[in-house]
Amino acid sequence: MMKNAEGDEILIPEGESKVWNYHPNLPVPNSPVFRFPTRVLFVLSWFRQGWLGLSGATIWVALAFAIYIWLQPSLAEWSFQAIFLMLIRNLALILIIAGGLHLWLWAMRQQGDSLKFDSRNMMRNNGTFTFRNQVLDNMFWSIAWGVPIWTLYEIIYFRAIDTDLSLTFQFSDNPIWFVIFFWVILLWKGFHFYWVHRFLHWPPYYRIAHSVHHRNINTGPWSGLSMHPLETLPYFSGLLIHLVVPSHPVHFLFHAYALALNPAFSHSGFDALLIRDKRQLELGEFFHQLHHRYFECNYGTPEMPWDKWFATYHNGTEEDTRSSRERKKRMYTKLNHNHKIRP
Repeated sequence: MMKNAEGDEILIPEGESKVWNYHPNLPVPNSPVFRFPTRVLFVLSWFRQGWLGLSGATIWVALAFAIYIWLQPSLAEWSFQAIFLMLIRNLALILIIAGGLHLWLWAMRQQGDSLKFDSRNMMRNNGTFTFRNQVLDNMFWSIAWGVPIWTLYEIIYFRAIDTDLSLTFQFSDNPIWFVIFFWVILLWKGFHFYWVHRFLHWPPYYRIAHSVHHRNINTGPWSGLSMHPLETLPYFSGLLIHLVVPSHPVHFLFHAYALALNPAFSHSGFDALLIRDKRQLELGEFFHQLHHRYFECNYGTPEMPWDKWFATYHNGTEEDTRSSRERKKRMYTKLNHNHKIRP
């Protein structure tokens, strides 16, 4: 009997659903860390895949160290040059990560439709999008608002620590906590994202802000940070935890990259990066791809089972699709009745 990463029996093997061009084994797993009773082997396998090989997490850790050592200017004194360097640095990072993935997967089609979730291409000549073009729309919102707001939070943090307004700690202070804290950051990120995301789906705010992101039912690398500024501001606000909880600047940068750059992975539209027909890097989260198709489900991340705990989980099966649609229907029926709001 085959089981997924959480230890549940696989109901639909990868790629056998008629609804998708490709999907992983279903049901989609959450982290087994919070599964009780604890299944030790599944927990160890989960950590090994996420932290002991090439993964988004290990890439952001390495990048955080590199940027902090070589490309982080001091903000002990206000400096336009330092701020401009941070802005250009972040612009270069998103161009390399999101732009590189878009070129490889979508423009050059180096792996064709292999491991591609949705068979459709990026939209063109569609009035839903700015410039009537999905890719240009996504690039505009990411670069015009995403990068500056991300940089603003970095300026706030580094100004605070460089002027001793916020506490930090070093590896030598507590080596074990220094390492574990990277994982704790992802738990905090998942908690913060779940509740901010639920707020963003409040219909009045959704229409104003979050609808910009949800134009992308079929997502690509540039879709991840394609947000209205009224979404981008609360989305990055989880970084403010570092002003009150002592951390090292590398922890902050890791957190920032998990928010700013990892969405290019999770929204890539592909399950993994193939080179010479071999999986080299896990990319898309089918968990979140389900959210973009069905909307009122999977608000969180796989690191913590918030969606399971609050009955908003969609595991990818047809049964959960029916449940998700029924929940959405009930939700909007109630809103229409109480507030006269149309869905």
